[in-house]
Amino acid sequence: MELYQVLAVVLVFGGCITNTMFLEAIVREVPSSGNMVTFLQFLLISVHGFFFTTKCLTVKPAIPIRCYATMVSYFIVVSLLNNIAPNFHIPMPLHMIFRSGSLVASLVLGIIILNKSYKLSTYLSVVMITIGITIATIVSAKNLDSSSLVGSSGDSAVDIMWMGVGVVVLVVSMVTTSRLGIYQEVLYKEYGKHPSEALFYSHCLPLPIFLLLAGDIYRHILLYNSSEYLVYQGVTMYIPRLWFYMIGNCITQFICIRSVFVLTTEFSSLSVTLVVTLRKFVSLMISIFFFQNPFTVYHWIATALVFTGTFIFLDLHNRLLQIWMPEKEEKKEQ
Repeated sequence: MELYQVLAVVLVFGGCITNTMFLEAIVREVPSSGNMVTFLQFLLISVHGFFFTTKCLTVKPAIPIRCYATMVSYFIVVSLLNNIAPNFHIPMPLHMIFRSGSLVASLVLGIIILNKSYKLSTYLSVVMITIGITIATIVSAKNLDSSSLVGSSGDSAVDIMWMGVGVVVLVVSMVTTSRLGIYQEVLYKEYGKHPSEALFYSHCLPLPIFLLLAGDIYRHILLYNSSEYLVYQGVTMYIPRLWFYMIGNCITQFICIRSVFVLTTEFSSLSVTLVVTLRKFVSLMISIFFFQNPFTVYHWIATALVFTGTFIFLDLHNRLLQIWMPEKEEKKEQ
């Protein structure tokens, strides 16, 4: 593996995990920050791509704009759904587990749309992942503490009802994400892979939509301006705490998503999926221990099912054997 490939993997882990921590720090204080976060992330990536990828729009796109418009429509739906999920009392660990279970939706849509067939082990993995997500959902609902939730009604039954709505939101997001992946797979086969270009247009084209959210974004700007100054080891940094979190989130999001796009050109889709899945697992562990989120033995069982199912889905056992013992595999073939 080349040095720049190792660097890309390291940046995916470092950038994406740090981004998750900044995001959780934001939504724990202001759960409704989704539109604000997404707008600033899209704006930063678009400005960078305008100057460095399209050279001020002087470089003609290799993939037709109409294709990017379709891809962006899926992307917008996923972003909006993920942004509103925290408003329905969805704990961050449960949010991560759901997003890690997107393989289920990918398999189902692959059968329906691409007419694919899979091995028995693949279907087994789907069952394990589905059971894991179900357990995590039920246990999170039972352990829901209404008094600790921002905007809680004080009625646990009502809060659990709204959490059910949040679960539906996550399911729709998971299916839409998988549909986007299938669309990109078909698109890249036809036009080739252009990660920097795709990164720019997928973030630039949706920007006009944020005009509809200008009031909400402006309200959050005022809210962030009025937040307390950041204090580090007794020293006042004279920057509103929420703005510090937001700046960190935007920078790490840029590092994260750009590194993921680089991985798609340097490694197989299997390797990229493995890296992203492992990154999600590390993010989950950090969320639990760093932010002291409730995590029972049933959550551990659910997490084990989700990630073991992912392991089986990717057939990592045989692929690791091919890497570690290539001689043995060659003898079997002979």
